[in-house]
Amino acid sequence: LQIGADGHNSMVRKEAEIKNIEHQYDQSAVVATLHLSEATDNNVAWQRFLPTGPIALLPLSDTASSLVWSTSHDHALELLAMDEESFVDSINSAFWSNINHSDFIDTAGAMFRSAISLLKPSGTAVRQLPPSVAGVDAESRAMFPLGLGHATEYVRPRVALIGDAAHRVHPLAGQGVNLGFGDIACLAHHLSAAAFNGSDLGSLKHLLKFETERQRHNVSLIAATDVLKRLYSTTLAPLVLLRTWGLQATNALPPVKVRI
Repeated sequence: LQIGADGHNSMVRKEAEIKNIEHQYDQSAVVATLHLSEATDNNVAWQRFLPTGPIALLPLSDTASSLVWSTSHDHALELLAMDEESFVDSINSAFWSNINHSDFIDTAGAMFRSAISLLKPSGTAVRQLPPSVAGVDAESRAMFPLGLGHATEYVRPRVALIGDAAHRVHPLAGQGVNLGFGDIACLAHHLSAAAFNGSDLGSLKHLLKFETERQRHNVSLIAATDVLKRLYSTTLAPLVLLRTWGLQATNALPPVKVRI
């Protein structure tokens, strides 16, 4: 059995002649490992939606976070070419600057927060703020193009695709790695069952069960991520207001947050 876990340009997928449906987003992601200004309880992922795309900080330790900044190709090249100080300043400005704020959206958002706060217990925790960045690991900066992709099949006789070899999503929802982990767990489950029964691990009888289960899960999430990407790419005030209210409601209502 050959397992293709070799990324969205998978040679395993190509050699198996499995078709791949793709759409390019005309964006690139800049990634890097960052050092925080001070040690903190760094256990929250932060994301802010900018006109050029979302920027996210993912916690690694009390003093380090991983950056994923989705933006235009030209801006991504500019970020890679910056010296360390300018790069760090750009990250902090992206999270803290109010230059792209709308007074109307801010006022409407504040009113909505006040309204939904009545639904929460009085002793809720004070809102945290994103950490300040002080430096970047040398040689950790890189960029890669963003797009949507989905293999029409995940399996062929003695071949199984997992992770980005089978599907590709925009990083704004942070679901790419979760989809991959889900593929691994599902494939391991079905292969374990086959091994327990003394069956051929490369048989389509078992591999198709993996494909059916994962495609049912992955296709809906990939579609939802694409809708979110398009929703957060618009600057139309009514849609910006609706998505602002949606995030505030999700953040304020624990049952909704847990369900998502």
